[in-house]
Amino acid sequence: MQSSSELFPVSLMSAELRGDLSEDVYLLKPNNSPDSSVELALTRLGRAGSEGERGVPVVLLHGSFSNRRFWYSPKGIGLGPYLARAGFDVWIAEMRGHGLSPRNENYRDNHVAQYVRHDLPAIADFIIEQTGQAAHWIGHSLGGVTLAAALGGGYLEASRVRSAALFGSQVSRIYWPLKLPPVEWGGRLLLRAFPYLSGRRLKRGPEDEPAGLALETLRWLRLFGRFGDADQDWWAGLTQVSVPILAVGAAADHQDPAWACRKLLEQCSAAPSQFLLLGKENGFSSDFGHIEMLVSKEAQREVWPLTEYWLQHLQLPAGFAEQASAIGS
Repeated sequence: MQSSSELFPVSLMSAELRGDLSEDVYLLKPNNSPDSSVELALTRLGRAGSEGERGVPVVLLHGSFSNRRFWYSPKGIGLGPYLARAGFDVWIAEMRGHGLSPRNENYRDNHVAQYVRHDLPAIADFIIEQTGQAAHWIGHSLGGVTLAAALGGGYLEASRVRSAALFGSQVSRIYWPLKLPPVEWGGRLLLRAFPYLSGRRLKRGPEDEPAGLALETLRWLRLFGRFGDADQDWWAGLTQVSVPILAVGAAADHQDPAWACRKLLEQCSAAPSQFLLLGKENGFSSDFGHIEMLVSKEAQREVWPLTEYWLQHLQLPAGFAEQASAIGS
């Protein structure tokens, strides 16, 4: 089959009409990492019949134990379809071994450093090749952390990113037992006995996560750990990021608390930035949780329109001045 790209092999897995939406699923084989078996699924959503009039591209990155269905349900509901119906050119990425992306040969050792060095730049280049435009990027939970790492590491420079939105994403919550070397060593030994963590068994989601990602997280959280890899300090690099950034925290999010989401945004000191807290005290109908901030009827009514407004104006509506503070501008 002829490649859909001149950058690297890309196959069109399917091209379907889903009600009022068009859905194209691509499988990218970038061949840019030590594991040449890596393939990445990328779903493109648009309005049926308007494929030649696509708007600005938006990339959606799912969190841990998840896949494209977090953004796009089989019934055509989700932030992805919502933005496509609003005229955006929506691209939903699935990380190695998630959803339609097959497991690579070294699946057990996959981790964020590989995603940011190899996978996100390949996705960005393919989208620019197809659309001629840099995209807005939106990440939830680990997807937002991965996006922040790519920005802090300089792997997604301003020419590839129109803006970044981080939903429920943080790296500052402290787990004190992991600061004790014997506890951290024990955790590493335990994780090495498993090739992956089962999302269903842990009741965290429909997908598994490779052990390498959990081991990487332990390195971030241990005594004298840092948000980065052996070569780069991504946390320090965030101070040099200049693209507009929106961070969103949820008042009832106990996994990735709002204060830690705000701290990640504050580290982006050179970027025009805003913070939005989803909670009753700020006029929302409820205190949103980690998943409910994007997947709930309340999110559909209250959060999705704000996200669309941000993408259009790179700022929140004036009426939300109390919820959003211009931190880095």
